[in-house]
Amino acid sequence: MKHTGTCFCGAVEVQVTGAPEGMGYCHCGSCRSWSGGPVNAFALWKPEAVRITSGSHHVATFEKTAMSQRKYCTKCGGHLMTNHPTLGLVDVFATTIPTLAFTPGVHVNYAETMLPMRDGLPKLKDFPAELGGSGEMIAE
Repeated sequence: MKHTGTCFCGAVEVQVTGAPEGMGYCHCGSCRSWSGGPVNAFALWKPEAVRITSGSHHVATFEKTAMSQRKYCTKCGGHLMTNHPTLGLVDVFATTIPTLAFTPGVHVNYAETMLPMRDGLPKLKDFPAELGGSGEMIAE
């Protein structure tokens, strides 16, 4: 299955193919600041499943740390995705893909939350152990 989304102004089009590797919420300070919200909804994809299908000349990258290469549209400033090279995954923001049925499975970096969420999903202190985190759970 293919899903297509755009930046805020529509100048950049992004296409994802198949199913995401995972979906959930990130509560880290960087995601909160970048998204402008108290929590960021993510959809993680293998890099080969993500393509910019138009407007690539409008895409710029901001890299605060080696873990996150944040991509945005230079025309409108709309956020598109974050490449996580150390994880081998790309976070195409769930809200960028309007046809994707967002079904979160986890909260990551919940130790940093500013918005406690009582939804029954697992709450990880940081990242899963298989992605280099502690894998430690936090109670709701």
